[in-house]
Amino acid sequence: MKTAFLFAGQGSQYVGMGQDFYTQYPSSKALYDSVQIDFDLKKVCFEGPKEVLNDTSYTQSCLLTTSLAMAEALRSEGIQAQGVAGLSLGEYSALTYAHAMEVNVSVDVVRKRGRLMADALPMGSSGMLAVLSGDQERLEQLCCDPMVLEAGVLDIANYNSPNQTVLSGSLTAINVAKNRLSEQGIRSIPLNVSGAFHSRLLREASILLEVILSKASISEPIIPVYFNLSGKTENHIKSALTQQIYSSVQWIKTIQNLDRDGFDTFIEIGPGNTLTKLVNAILPNARVFTVGKVNDIDRLKGELYV
Repeated sequence: MKTAFLFAGQGSQYVGMGQDFYTQYPSSKALYDSVQIDFDLKKVCFEGPKEVLNDTSYTQSCLLTTSLAMAEALRSEGIQAQGVAGLSLGEYSALTYAHAMEVNVSVDVVRKRGRLMADALPMGSSGMLAVLSGDQERLEQLCCDPMVLEAGVLDIANYNSPNQTVLSGSLTAINVAKNRLSEQGIRSIPLNVSGAFHSRLLREASILLEVILSKASISEPIIPVYFNLSGKTENHIKSALTQQIYSSVQWIKTIQNLDRDGFDTFIEIGPGNTLTKLVNAILPNARVFTVGKVNDIDRLKGELYV
């Protein structure tokens, strides 16, 4: 058995996430308590309010910390990964788990990253749309549709699975695209995020992120980390993270490459089960588990070694 941990990205957060781990696992509590940041992170995670938790300038630090606390609970149970990946923000959780970044380094970087993204994407001006289609050619054409271009920016943000692709851009362009897709009988769902992540609208923010990353201590990971930018391991981590913020997430390639490299067991870590569904769509025969609540660990222990 070769296990990969997959760390959740933004949109999966909810008020109360991680509180059961904090109260029931000393290692998880220690992780939360070790975080040094300029707001009451535990209060926002456990009590909200929802509006604050969903503000990307807060979401990123909260979700990263919660995911790592869950991974610590698994570690205390003797369950560890031989490789990792993360969806968008989850890539920072993956790097931290792989000891490429110290916890407070990664928390500080994503806190600043979240602020950059919030400043670049004013609330209510942009968004993301999950399209229940993997027809890349059709969606690439949609991004160049004259009506869409007239409305604003629209890019493919995520190649999530053979039957799900995510579009990202200005809300005006998103709305036009949604209508065009509806006319073609293709279903689409707005995502619970505060802006157009992985789009050209964040290219300028990436310049500022590059400066932040240049000052951060990042070393070689002790286990393989598969990156969003290419779906493969990368030698130049800071460059990959700089480009990631405005580039498409190659999630299909990531899972396919993990499979190619012999990973046969996948454990999603973080609130929700979005990544579990995506892996099932990409690799129908893979063993996939979800850990987002303490009860999931008991279930995992009962099935993992069967």
